[in-house]
Amino acid sequence: MADESAPVYNIDDYQEIKEGKATILFPKNNEVFYNPVQQFNRDMSIAAIKTWRDITTEAKLERYEKSTNPNKVRPKTSFTVLEALAASGLRSVRYAKEIEGIDYILTNDMLPSAVESIRRNVHFNGLSQKLVRANLGNAISVMYSYRDKELFDVVDLDPYGSAAPFIDGAIHSVKPGGLICVTCTDLAILASNNHPEACFYKYGGNPLKAEFCHELALRLVINSLQQAANKQKLYIEPLMSCSIDFYVRIFVRVHSKPLLVKTVASQTGLVHHCRHCGTYTTQPLGVIEKGKGDNHKYLVPTGPPVDKRCEQCGSKQDIGGPCWIGPLHNKDFVRRMYKGVSVADKTMYGTQPRMKGMLKVILEELDNAPFHYTLSQLCSAVRAACPPLVKINSALLNAGYRVSGSHTRQSSIKTDAPPQVVWDIMRAYVKEAGRSPKIEDGSPAHNILEKQSVTDVSFAAHKDADPESRRIKLVRYQINPEKNWGPKARHTESRKPAANESKRKQAESGDSKNGNGVDADADAAAAAADISAVSVSESEAKKSRTE
Repeated sequence: MADESAPVYNIDDYQEIKEGKATILFPKNNEVFYNPVQQFNRDMSIAAIKTWRDITTEAKLERYEKSTNPNKVRPKTSFTVLEALAASGLRSVRYAKEIEGIDYILTNDMLPSAVESIRRNVHFNGLSQKLVRANLGNAISVMYSYRDKELFDVVDLDPYGSAAPFIDGAIHSVKPGGLICVTCTDLAILASNNHPEACFYKYGGNPLKAEFCHELALRLVINSLQQAANKQKLYIEPLMSCSIDFYVRIFVRVHSKPLLVKTVASQTGLVHHCRHCGTYTTQPLGVIEKGKGDNHKYLVPTGPPVDKRCEQCGSKQDIGGPCWIGPLHNKDFVRRMYKGVSVADKTMYGTQPRMKGMLKVILEELDNAPFHYTLSQLCSAVRAACPPLVKINSALLNAGYRVSGSHTRQSSIKTDAPPQVVWDIMRAYVKEAGRSPKIEDGSPAHNILEKQSVTDVSFAAHKDADPESRRIKLVRYQINPEKNWGPKARHTESRKPAANESKRKQAESGDSKNGNGVDADADAAAAAADISAVSVSESEAKKSRTE
């Protein structure tokens, strides 16, 4: 731990970078690791922690008021934060200056130069070294060391690459009822099928090359968190799960409720995905049946639910997961966060318009419908031009099913309608628009269109087919924010280590602690980010930001 003396530095050697209420000093010869695109991550994190704080405080005070114990003591409402991989300390400085009620923040990094940077930035922003406590240590060792000390209320993991090595340590260092915030930037592993072996040993499941690959990435990370927590008889509740640019950011609350742990198998499953038409079917790994009284039976499921070949087009099917197939968000939490962001002063969040757009789309997402189709995918499968999205949405609603978009993909169709209904609607659309003469007999498109329809399809406009987030013209899907955007390059070993380079060293150290010895391939995959997995398609990027 660094001492309390004020750090000594020459202000002329640094450039000042302002973000939120913080002003950070970066060496003038280091332009690698400050990424303005990541301000959205930090803005969302601040709003999420504030929302969690308010909900937790209200629950504590309500229990206090209802208690009839004459010796009751008013609960403590301040909270502690651990930033395990802090680098320059920008995130911790912003938390300290913009979030009320923090007792202290342990701002950790494993490089002495990073700790010096943290102390320098804390001092420059006029903060107490007791409020933001710079700490030198390996992130995993630090988190495990707090098992025998007072646990943290909030643990923030924001590594360069995968958070997998740090997840178990985070579970051991957070209080029951506490919040864990997790970032993973290795979407080349999580959101494509280029390295399924790396995804499996990191997250315990297989990825898929699918239209819903970004949603599957979220569900794989949540499942990894859930499995780590369940071993300690803890349950993970996803409060909000976001697919953002080139990474995922997930906020989960940890509950000490063994009965909830028993429900995890029924909320974990596989997804069977057709390579051609994109039809998907989920298969839970557990079943819960009602028993006598308040008891429940926990059973093994039957299966498989699909054949080797797709029922719709006859193509082969791939299997993704195991992954989390329960809700991605707590809508009450997101609704409260959206309200807080909407009424906040415009100077509080530099990315407020985008925050409102993403939160609103998340609020509109269906809870119990894992994964989604896309309009272009459905039309491509039957060789047809794309109609307006509201037309297909209206048909689904008119058939008695629910439908929404997904924040993870533009022009997405998330619905609780079975595949038969979805393809009945597409067959009706092709009949109306005209069948392509290029469809060959025996092709997947031919197989789909020749199947008998059983659904009464109506394309009459439905009042709920156009979501409110689109009608009020929110920034729903961010286009490329700047030239050459994305994750910044790593430092090479020949360069002088900079404060933020420690994120890479933390990740390497964390992986070696797990004894895998095979992370070089995964790191190479993450560095060579698969463009198809982390950005919207060229045609979608040309659309309006308010699509």
